[in-house]
Amino acid sequence: MPVIAVTPFWDNEKGRIGVNNDYLEAVIRAGGSPVLMPLTDNEKVVRDIIQHVDGLLLSGGADVSPSVYKEEKLPCCGETAPARDLLESWCIHYAMQRRLPILGICRGMQILNCVMGGSLYQDIATQFKPDLKHPCYDTPRDCVHVVDIADHTLLREVINLDAVPINSRHHQAVKKLGRNLRATAFAPDGTIEAMEFTDGYPMLSVQWHPESLEDRFLPQRTLFSWLVREASR
Repeated sequence: MPVIAVTPFWDNEKGRIGVNNDYLEAVIRAGGSPVLMPLTDNEKVVRDIIQHVDGLLLSGGADVSPSVYKEEKLPCCGETAPARDLLESWCIHYAMQRRLPILGICRGMQILNCVMGGSLYQDIATQFKPDLKHPCYDTPRDCVHVVDIADHTLLREVINLDAVPINSRHHQAVKKLGRNLRATAFAPDGTIEAMEFTDGYPMLSVQWHPESLEDRFLPQRTLFSWLVREASR
């Protein structure tokens, strides 16, 4: 079974790392073996772990620190996790060196974009002023709107649909796309909901949380199946 490294969140109040079990179960159901990364500032440890896994899953969580994309933090920005920004930046760097497949989810998509030189709306409602409510935290496991998937994209090939219902648990979103990235799915208000590389690198990233849907909505499971399949190559 291919081994998939999963990045953790940091619980500052309790001084511990963790991850929602949905991520791990989704990887297991897809045929992979998930392992949780430590939240460490030891780059050698991160590099060594990435050298021994087959794929990378960047999970959701706290806001990416605006310093990562060279902006000042605004009052509308939420809680950040600088140590996690550093960890995930290293994970992405070393995974890409090995051309490991990467699946980014919510914050995972955002940190990928920032590492590649892109930027974020620190708060969609404040800076983008959408017609759609994106942070639907009260219905984390329910579909709340549909996204349209662009033609001739890896995401379309994997999900095999031109539109898919999704949940929505984010108040930030991609503003400027990073190097060699393209948007592959959009909300009805134009918010970027997915992206991938333009050069064929094996990466999928989505703004929604398929790990909370894949047990009931089979199109969402295809994202994890893709990750495990690519990690098996």
